[in-house]
Amino acid sequence: MSSQKENKKTAKQHKKVTATKRQDREEAVKNETKTARPSRFQLTDFLPTTKREVELRGWDQLDIILFSGDAYIDHPAFGAAVIGRTLEAAGYKVAIVPQPDWHGDFRDFKKLGRPRLYFGISPGAMDSMVNKYTANRRLRSEDAYSPDGRHDLRPEYPSIVYSNILRQLYPDVPIVLGGIEASLRRLTHYDYWKDCLRKSILCDARADMIIYGMGEKQVVRIAQELENGANIKDLKHIPQTVYLCKESDIPEGIKADDIVLHSHESCLHNKKYQAENFKYIEEESNKKHAQRILQAVDNVYAVVNPPYPTMTTEEVDAAYDLPYTREPHPKYRGKTIPAYEMIKHSVNIHRGCFGGCSFCTISAHQGKFISCRSKESILKEVKQVMQMPDFKGYLSDLGGPSANMYGMAGKNLKACEHCKRPSCVNPEICPNLETDHTKLLEIYHAVDELPGIKKSFIGSGVRYDLLLHKSKDEKSNEAARQYTRELITRHVSGRLKVAPEHTSDRVLGLMRKPSFQQFYAFKKIFDRINREENMRQQIIPYFISSHPGCQEEDMAELAVLTKDLDFHLEQVQDFTPTPMTVSTEAWYTGYDPYTLEPIFSAKTPKEKLAQRQFFFWYKPEARRDIERELHRIGRSDLIAKLYDNVPKRHPRAVYDPKAIGSTPDIPNKKRKEERKNQQRIAENLLNKMGNSQRVSIQTFLVTIVADKNKNARRVICHLMTYHLILFVYENEKKVIIVSPNPICI
Repeated sequence: MSSQKENKKTAKQHKKVTATKRQDREEAVKNETKTARPSRFQLTDFLPTTKREVELRGWDQLDIILFSGDAYIDHPAFGAAVIGRTLEAAGYKVAIVPQPDWHGDFRDFKKLGRPRLYFGISPGAMDSMVNKYTANRRLRSEDAYSPDGRHDLRPEYPSIVYSNILRQLYPDVPIVLGGIEASLRRLTHYDYWKDCLRKSILCDARADMIIYGMGEKQVVRIAQELENGANIKDLKHIPQTVYLCKESDIPEGIKADDIVLHSHESCLHNKKYQAENFKYIEEESNKKHAQRILQAVDNVYAVVNPPYPTMTTEEVDAAYDLPYTREPHPKYRGKTIPAYEMIKHSVNIHRGCFGGCSFCTISAHQGKFISCRSKESILKEVKQVMQMPDFKGYLSDLGGPSANMYGMAGKNLKACEHCKRPSCVNPEICPNLETDHTKLLEIYHAVDELPGIKKSFIGSGVRYDLLLHKSKDEKSNEAARQYTRELITRHVSGRLKVAPEHTSDRVLGLMRKPSFQQFYAFKKIFDRINREENMRQQIIPYFISSHPGCQEEDMAELAVLTKDLDFHLEQVQDFTPTPMTVSTEAWYTGYDPYTLEPIFSAKTPKEKLAQRQFFFWYKPEARRDIERELHRIGRSDLIAKLYDNVPKRHPRAVYDPKAIGSTPDIPNKKRKEERKNQQRIAENLLNKMGNSQRVSIQTFLVTIVADKNKNARRVICHLMTYHLILFVYENEKKVIIVSPNPICI
């Protein structure tokens, strides 16, 4: 760990060090590499990244060269590795250039020469701007997909930067864009970071084609067509691709069943046109049999071909069963790649999500129909994880885009072929949706029975609306109850994360999320099971502020409701407008894309802060501003509910000052014993300070922190019950106690 911290420090000072210091640092890295854990694999087990590695394979020329904005991690969770391995399995000679230097003489773009077929550009697993900036347009603390979290290893908009460099160096070589950045910018889109409406990324990147969504089929098809002598400009028939062409060159011309959107230029002058466009874009993205979409831009048309059919189990298995090493390339030895550390002991079991949340891009990229892996393929990957040297028996996640959608599909598939709903669960769960959790339970049981697996955690988001759904099939209902109990008792690492996102049903409707009443119902079940199993786990909710349609009053009520549940919220965020979501279009245009009704959005820093502050009502420094804001919006009645100990309207929960979630009640006998113990320790602490004297906050704080008793935190809880202090919370290093006056003891 100390070596990793040293690397982080040197990375941050990268631009400031002198030449001598840089040499010292490079020497230190070399020494560190010698002591780092050696890879279990040879260099030739990875896709080549340098000329030397290409020569080690005995290749004279590459067929396809991929440029990636992420570090090269040979793992099925990283897109460049999946595409590279897929092309390799199809018989092509492929190399990856991870995070090329886009400054100076472009040597990283030249080092592997000219490919025989095409260049592929994968900007990264995340949109580059989301990866770099927060919702407030501030630089993030780290780039999770770069070694040691460094920020200086990729440009903004890698799709555009890399493509223009390659076009300059190799003007006649085809360039194909892929990945989430290009996929979600395939048509006119709002760019939050530039605060403007931008045309299809093909126009700025000067590339030949976009592959949108999951790209395994397209990359192989393009390679086959080019190998057979086709010109990239003639590849206008490949599904799930986007290209630019003149109206006269559109295959079969503009047909009656084509969807022709308002032009880019029209959208620049009329925001309502942009909102109206998006309704059709989203609907076609979620249909079994989509129509072709066209949009005029710069005197040509951006043509979006309909997607491939949903991948079969056999096709998904093939993508995951490729010979991944599941490790970062050896060039990163001794360095830490945060995103890899998070997922290295996890296994993805399906693709797709039918939740259709307004602010989410998963269904836009992976589709709403679920593609499941077979049990055999999942178990094969779990066994590979078990062979990793640092695996201790705990799977960090056995999930997918959503934790509990595995094996779910329409009961009547013919009905699904005519459906264009963006969500199968909103506003109500579709009666045609099969919500049986039996197949998922079978996966859990099969994994947990493997020798060497101590516990498999579920880190993906759980859809509690699917667990609460009352189906006409009692077998499904029983499976949901069984899944809920097993999830809570066997697959939670102490904290179960769920995403109600808000408490206002009006705002939740705009988000396409279930009513907050369902969260209450699920929490009640969660608490009951914890009591029955004598467990004290926490439920951790995620919330969003400043979503389109959300007002300050909604956030104030959220603060009151979550306070009543004993939540001290930290898993919160401002809404970030990312390309190609309903919420983003509503935020930019001011209209609901489906109703074209006006919709309010908090946009200025002041408006956003006015909403976000309600998340942290429990922080003493926020109280004055919150009270002022409540007076301003005419909701001063909420002040007493937040700060004057109004009786709670919801079932009592045990308070933990460090918790960001709440824990269930514990049995009365155990609670009484615990309180007596706390009272005893509290009296000892008070005796240390002396009787009948006024003790300042600082003195009291030092005494608590200095005390080495492990029960100090619970003692503070006990003191709270005696109303000696108003607020208590704990950060990573010390306990902080806040009171308006010195405490009289």
